[in-house]
Amino acid sequence: MLPIAFHPIYKHPLPEGHRFPMLKYELLPQQLLHEGIVTENDFFTPDIPDLKHILAVHDKDYVEELLTLTLDARAARKIGFPLSAELIERELRIAEGTISGCEKALQTGIAFNIAGGTHHAYSNRGEAFCLLNDQAIGAQYLLDKKLASKILIIDLDVHQGNGTAEIFQNNPDVFTFSIHGKSNYPFKKETSDLDIALPDKTSDEEYLRIVNEIVPKLIAQEKPDFIFYLSGVDILDSDKLGKLGCSIQGCKKRDEIILSFCKKFEIPVQCSMGGGYSPEIKTIIEAHANTYRIAKSLFT
Repeated sequence: MLPIAFHPIYKHPLPEGHRFPMLKYELLPQQLLHEGIVTENDFFTPDIPDLKHILAVHDKDYVEELLTLTLDARAARKIGFPLSAELIERELRIAEGTISGCEKALQTGIAFNIAGGTHHAYSNRGEAFCLLNDQAIGAQYLLDKKLASKILIIDLDVHQGNGTAEIFQNNPDVFTFSIHGKSNYPFKKETSDLDIALPDKTSDEEYLRIVNEIVPKLIAQEKPDFIFYLSGVDILDSDKLGKLGCSIQGCKKRDEIILSFCKKFEIPVQCSMGGGYSPEIKTIIEAHANTYRIAKSLFT
């Protein structure tokens, strides 16, 4: 079984011409079902989380401004989505999808969130389509519940996980690791526990060499008992916001490397999808679906 968090609210209506590919949250589950990678029984519907889990990571004033839709105009513009009650409900359900996914991964070895990977959300603000940091919330939940004692966050979205780095900058129980484009957003990077900034047009060969070399060393060094994997597909050479030079086959191999290490070392892993902005929606869906294809081959 591959437990997967999904709710129809994930596909949130946006103004015509908006650059965020919201349609992928509808099409990806359909593709997985069509191929038989998963069944309807693999999906679970996240509820609204207990706010105490959100407040364990995010500042009370910021959360209150989101819930009451009183965020000031400048802060709202940095997020990039028009604020609404439905959008806030969406973000809360995504967070709960990751929280619940963590618990399911402890039983099955792996769990997914069709959305999530909202790594640009700081403790006290949101930006770049990220309002609440789902994997940070999930990590803190595991620590607070004493379900994990050392967590490794592997963020392979093309953009640095700046919010995640800020949230856990003084937390020795969470090791934040980000491989990202050097010249890409955010232009002012935060400091993760380990950052690897890649030049534009980095190839499959170089990218995969780094992943294959660094990840097992980190596992040996940090000895995590839970891993969060942000499997953004904006590393593709076709991505409008990416700047790297990876192929769809290279992206799939990246997922195979990460998930194989999780399986080999018997470390539960929660996966959130992260970004993907290729011009063709079918490219985005194919790249995301590859993550599930790999997981099915390894974990079922």
